[in-house]
Amino acid sequence: MNKNRREILFEKIDNVFREDNSEFQSEDLKNIVKKHFDKSSHYLGLLKKYQLPLYLFETEILRKKAADFKNAFSSVLPNTCFYFAMKCNNHPELSRAMVKNGYGIDVSSGVELETALSVGAEDIVFSGPGKRESELLTAILNAGKVRVLVDSFGELERLKKIAKAYKTEIRIGVRLTTNPNALWRKFGIFPERLEEFYNETVKSKYIKFEGLQFHTSWNMNSDAQCEFLKKIGSVLENASDACKKAVSFIDIGGGYWPEQGEWLHYETTNVGMLEKSLDCLDPEKKNMHYIIPAKPIDFFAEEISKVIKEHIFSKTECRICFEPGRWVCNDSVQIFVSVVDVKEPDIAIVDAGINTIGWDRFEYDYFPVLNLTRPAMSEKRFNILGSLCTPHDVWGYSYWGEDIKAGDVLMIPMQGAYTYSLRQNFIKPIPDFVIV
Repeated sequence: MNKNRREILFEKIDNVFREDNSEFQSEDLKNIVKKHFDKSSHYLGLLKKYQLPLYLFETEILRKKAADFKNAFSSVLPNTCFYFAMKCNNHPELSRAMVKNGYGIDVSSGVELETALSVGAEDIVFSGPGKRESELLTAILNAGKVRVLVDSFGELERLKKIAKAYKTEIRIGVRLTTNPNALWRKFGIFPERLEEFYNETVKSKYIKFEGLQFHTSWNMNSDAQCEFLKKIGSVLENASDACKKAVSFIDIGGGYWPEQGEWLHYETTNVGMLEKSLDCLDPEKKNMHYIIPAKPIDFFAEEISKVIKEHIFSKTECRICFEPGRWVCNDSVQIFVSVVDVKEPDIAIVDAGINTIGWDRFEYDYFPVLNLTRPAMSEKRFNILGSLCTPHDVWGYSYWGEDIKAGDVLMIPMQGAYTYSLRQNFIKPIPDFVIV
């Protein structure tokens, strides 16, 4: 029997779910919600001291996540070092806490470099494209604390010129581009040009070449990192002995996704929008969440270390460096808002807008909105909207709780990554940042 177009499209929808191993709802999500509800009294008592809305930075959570990440990799590799990616959360106190926990700092601008120096960082890597001469000069003036991860041949020439003018040796690495066919080409040089780059560095007595860096993003598993490490291994295989000997570190970058995975509103995914276009979206799915699972950090460590031992250490016994951001700080900052108005049976307005997180991500991304005032382990369909003059000011399309009324305190947990850094001065004030 021939299948009609509708049956074929439904089959494609099913295949999408099977291929990416995603699911509608997860017990892990319920466990996360319960964990935060169990602390409702603690949070509500603490919040009496402050005016909402606010960010709450829990230093102990950051300390534990930093230790867990470090332990995962140092237990399987002989020589490691770790840098906190400041761009993920640029509040100085997070970087200060990471320095106290034995991390260096990864910065991507002169502003971030100044912040890292101000919080006492002694080991800083300076990455990113398009570094200005003034930024390179700051690095050279702090050469004992800063290693520049050079992004291009042109940047190398600019750095040579400044280092010579100041008669100062600067330690460098070079960033390698991981995708020659996409916009990621803006980062680094092609791996095949490593030997050429190294040869340019030895022409200056003020440039000390020490290693390589690369970065893959949105890593739900270690596949992309492992494949590029194999690529580096093949490049080193063909490199000169002098070049291989000079490589004293390989920096794998960051991009590790937290283990709870990526959460999306189902109906805003490609699959959900396809179902809507076919007028076949199950109404129940509007309450569902599309969860793309991520591997535990111990899995990353095991898989990456295997590839390094086979493909890298046979060419050079170097230090392996890591630049986690999202993975270590995601859980350490919570956002608290209060309900100003319940204006319709399905609309609540809260006292903070998406300028708190910088952009309209919660139209698509899902995070649980928890009513701490009336907690309950049931999720209700409801539009939780901010107080900005834009219809894109969305916190969520549901909340966890028994009911919702004006004055209730709502919590949006796990907002430590790419929210505070992206905040913007748009219409309403930015909330206070409270540290406990």
